[in-house]
Amino acid sequence: MKALFAAALVLCAGPALALSCMRPTVAGSFVRADAAEQIYVVVHGRLQFDEALIPEPDFSRQDPPDTLIPARLTGTVLSRAGFETAFDRDVTLKLQCFGPWCGGASAGTDYLVFVEKTGTEYVVPADPCGSMIFADPTPAQLDQALACLRGEACEPAF
Repeated sequence: MKALFAAALVLCAGPALALSCMRPTVAGSFVRADAAEQIYVVVHGRLQFDEALIPEPDFSRQDPPDTLIPARLTGTVLSRAGFETAFDRDVTLKLQCFGPWCGGASAGTDYLVFVEKTGTEYVVPADPCGSMIFADPTPAQLDQALACLRGEACEPAF
């Protein structure tokens, strides 16, 4: 009887929902950005925006695919010489959702960001897997971005 009850519970169980992301790497993000049709610039800086505009996650419904938040990114843009050229622009923080899982960011945090440039607009994409935005980047991550730009070792760990 216990075995039959256990089998009934297994058959009635709903699917488990989970988002599985491989840990993003700067090299992997660089390779993806380099291969994309869009133009990307790599910026090391602080992102400022109104955190109250970030939607609360709701697992009972599918969140909209994108939430666009006006923001300001201040820092330096990557060139072959390193992170030396000033970058201080209005950007759009694009919080992307994959089903109920959404990307996020924190105002005032130091980031290494792959910023999408579309015409005169700049978009900071933040998906749930964090594939184009790295909070509190380490010196090794900043060095990896420079090495990739210079055509040196840039092996993504997929």
